[in-house]
Amino acid sequence: MINPTEMSSAPDPVTLLQRLITFDTTNPPGDEALCIEYIREILTGAGISTQTVAREPARPNLIARLEGRGEAPPLLLYAHVDVVPTTGQAWDHPPFSGEIANGFVWGRGALDCKSGISMMITALVRAAAEGLKPSGDILFAALADEEAGGVYGAKFLVEEHPELFAGVRYAISEFGGFTMQLAGKTVMPIMIAEKQTCAVKATVHGAGGHGSMPVRNGSMAELARVLQILDRHRLPVHITPEARTMFHALGDALGGLTGFVMRQLLNPALTNPLLSLLGEKARLFSPLLHNSVSVTMLQGSQVINVIPDEIALGLDGRLLPGQRDEDLIRELRALLGPDVTLEVVHVIEPPPPTDMGLFDTLSDILRESNPEAFPVPYLLAGATDGRHFSRLGIQTYGFLPMQLPPDFKFTEVIHTRNERIPVDAVTFGADAMYRLLQRLPAG
Repeated sequence: MINPTEMSSAPDPVTLLQRLITFDTTNPPGDEALCIEYIREILTGAGISTQTVAREPARPNLIARLEGRGEAPPLLLYAHVDVVPTTGQAWDHPPFSGEIANGFVWGRGALDCKSGISMMITALVRAAAEGLKPSGDILFAALADEEAGGVYGAKFLVEEHPELFAGVRYAISEFGGFTMQLAGKTVMPIMIAEKQTCAVKATVHGAGGHGSMPVRNGSMAELARVLQILDRHRLPVHITPEARTMFHALGDALGGLTGFVMRQLLNPALTNPLLSLLGEKARLFSPLLHNSVSVTMLQGSQVINVIPDEIALGLDGRLLPGQRDEDLIRELRALLGPDVTLEVVHVIEPPPPTDMGLFDTLSDILRESNPEAFPVPYLLAGATDGRHFSRLGIQTYGFLPMQLPPDFKFTEVIHTRNERIPVDAVTFGADAMYRLLQRLPAG
C-alpha cells in the first residue's frame, strides 16, 4: 500500500484519481475492499479518524470525520468506489490503467465516480494539513455498491447504521457541478432533486397455443399494441416545484428565444407541443416533466414451440418528486387500458421536500471558479445514493465541480467506452471542494 506519512499534506488529486482507477471495482462483484483500504490509509495518515462498516467483508464502506467548530450541523460528503462493467467495450486505453493521454485521465470511474472521491479526499487532507476547522464536522463516506442499488452500501448504512449520520442536514455527492453548453451559454447544473425508481410488472394476455399453429390477435399482438402505445405516448405533464425552479433559472441564464421556450415548457398546455418541436433535444427535458417508464425486460414462453397466453414486461418506472407509485399505476392504466395487469414490484419512498438552504453557497463557489458560467438548479432524471440518504431527512446536492471542454459530452462518456476526464477538471473540482469546507455556513 502506501506509507501514511506520504499523505500528511494534500495529495495531488490527479495522481490520486489515477491510482483509484487501477483498483478494479467492477460491480458485480464489486470487491471494493482494497480500494477502501487504500483510502483509509490516506486519511488516517493525515490524522483523520476513520471506520469501516460492512455487510460483507469484501464490500466495505468507509466513514471518516474531520472535526469542525460545532457551529453548524455535520456536512456529509459521499461518493461510490464501485464502477460498471467494461465487458464488450473497445477502449483506446486500458480501462483500469488510469493513463493520462491527450490531456485526459482515462479509465472506468474517471467520471463516475472516482474523480469525486479524489476531489473529496484531497479537500479533506488539505484541510487537516492546514488546520482548517469548518463550522461543522465534515463526514466523508466512500461507498460500495451504488451501481447495483446500494444493498451493500448506502442502503445498508441507512437501514442498519443511521446513527453514523446523526444531525446531518446536507450532503454533497454526484451528479452536477460540471459545465455544459446550452444555446451558446455555459451552465453548471447543481442537482437538487432526483426522480425515484418504481419498478412495474405489466402483463398482457391473449390466446396461446402450439407454435406450429399461428394465432392471430393473441398475446403477441397485444404485446405489440402495448409497446407501440408506450413508444408513441408520454404520460401526463406534471410541473413540480423543482422543475419550475430549474426551468426559470435556465430561462434567465439563456435569455432570448431559448430562454422563452424554457419558461413556456412550464405551461402544461404547451409542454408536449414544445417538446415535439425540440426533437432529439427533448430527451433532456421530457423526463423532468413527466413520470416515465422504459420497457427493459420481456418474459414470454420458455420454449420456442409454445405461443404464450401471457407475456410479462419489466418497466423501469421513474417518479417525479411528490409522485407516488399509485399515481404511476393510474396513469399507465389510463394509457394501456384495463386488460393489462399492472403490479408494482419495487418502489423507493418519496423524499422530503427539497431544501435549498445550501444552494446559494454552492452557486457562489461555482461563479467564483468560472465567472462566465451560470449555476442552475437541476432535477435529475436518474437516481443516485441520494435516494437512500433522503430517508434520513438528508438533502443531497449534486456538486462535483468540473470545468469541461465545450465539445465534451458528459452524459455520452459515463458508463461507455473511453470514459475519461480532463486533467484540469480534477484539480478544478478539488479546489472548489476545499472552498466549500472553508465557507460552510454556520447555524
